Amino acid sequence: MDANNAVAGSPAGDKKSILLVHPLGYSAKSARHDISRIANIMPPLGLASISAYLTSRGLANDIIDCYAHPDSDELIVAYLLRERPAFIGFSCTTSSFFDGERLARLAKSTLPGVKVVFGGVHVSAMQEKVLEEYPVIDYVVVGEGEETLRELLATSAGQRDTVASVVLRGADGRPFFTGRRKELLDLDTLPFPDYAKLAGYPQAYTLPIFNYPKAPNASCLSSRGCPYACSYCDRSVFKRSFRYNSADYLYRHLSFLRKTYDIRHVNFYDDQFTFNRQRVADFCRMVMDAPLGMTFNCAARAEHLDFELLTLMKSAGCWMISLGIETGDEELLAAHRQNPDLVMMREKIALIKKAGIRVKGLLMMGLPGETEASIKKSQKYVYSLPIDDFNLAKFTPFPGSPVYRQIKEGGASMGTFHEDWEKMDCMQFQFIPKGMELARMEELFVDFYRAHFQRPRVMWSYVAMLWKSPDSWLRFLRHLPSFVRFTSTNKRIGKGK
Repeated sequence: MDANNAVAGSPAGDKKSILLVHPLGYSAKSARHDISRIANIMPPLGLASISAYLTSRGLANDIIDCYAHPDSDELIVAYLLRERPAFIGFSCTTSSFFDGERLARLAKSTLPGVKVVFGGVHVSAMQEKVLEEYPVIDYVVVGEGEETLRELLATSAGQRDTVASVVLRGADGRPFFTGRRKELLDLDTLPFPDYAKLAGYPQAYTLPIFNYPKAPNASCLSSRGCPYACSYCDRSVFKRSFRYNSADYLYRHLSFLRKTYDIRHVNFYDDQFTFNRQRVADFCRMVMDAPLGMTFNCAARAEHLDFELLTLMKSAGCWMISLGIETGDEELLAAHRQNPDLVMMREKIALIKKAGIRVKGLLMMGLPGETEASIKKSQKYVYSLPIDDFNLAKFTPFPGSPVYRQIKEGGASMGTFHEDWEKMDCMQFQFIPKGMELARMEELFVDFYRAHFQRPRVMWSYVAMLWKSPDSWLRFLRHLPSFVRFTSTNKRIGKGK
């Protein structure tokens, strides 16, 4: 059912309830064959955390995750007509914003009077511009959502301009921002995310293939923010703040996942899991003293790793560590990141391998200043490392990142930027550095991956996954046609067709 065909229901209810929605971001038909989605469906942890917080404060809510469950339009309409919530909230990335706005129009046509709230990194960066350009949206929550949304739901309409961290329209119809919330939540006081409100959890969600040893598996967040200021990172939600759960909270959270959902492996999506060395060491010792029968992955910066800590992490079940290498060209790296030390990176990767932990490298292609020579240099560097896996993203300048402003202000001197929000998903080149061409960028991107997978050591490492991660191979074979279509499409793109 779409907005044009929806049957208008009665006005929204008076009760302070909300339907939380995670938009798909593109057509449901495309989603069924999108291998990037099939290979990695991450639960909306932010919404699940907000849901648990609202419930603990006596505010009714539910979640519909359209990304995990495409074709959810009719579910949303049916829910609105049945429950008549006072609010509907959307958590959007840049690429999923327009789909969220479409669903907001569908909600308004179905349930007149329902208030539409948007949150997430994209709207936290755009703020007043969102309400200026999209009249269907009533409120924008800027930054951390739990307490701001609770206050918004609990406050009468005429007093909502007193709620911090909200963009809303004034009496003159013009949007204004109430200013950022000064006090942030103590993360250890939060209830665990309400996984039960995610339909089909945990089976409906999957980590990237070959990135885990056992299933069922799950994603988890144990910190918020990042103390660093890399040019390409959007810090609209948490700014430069950095908070984390204690080791005790972390242990209890994983224990809950194991006992409630039989989770066997967890991937921590924290930007800096090991930034506080002591809490990780304490957590590892807790796991060693009272094993949970679980393994885990995490992401870290190389400068926050040492062999003693790595040995502890291995003993506690650490299976893989992801490192943000970004590029193998140190001069280019220095222009966008703090501590651009590729020699140190190589040394820390060697320590990770010595500890018996797998390594995944995270890279980007197409940063401002990128050249064909820097791409070749990066490729040579990455192939010289003993990494087990890597992910190469197509650099995307997101609103809220320092480099976005630089590119907008620099114009043609920086390169060509096609700001098509729906395509800003790190899977498509929307920014082309000065001196480069799109067709050649696509060729180099495909070559980077193809050459990696053709190396004998890499090929054998994936064969070894037959016994290291058998579930990954089953998923790969189950979706083989989609993988083949993806490969064929990339080959055509690589040839500029």
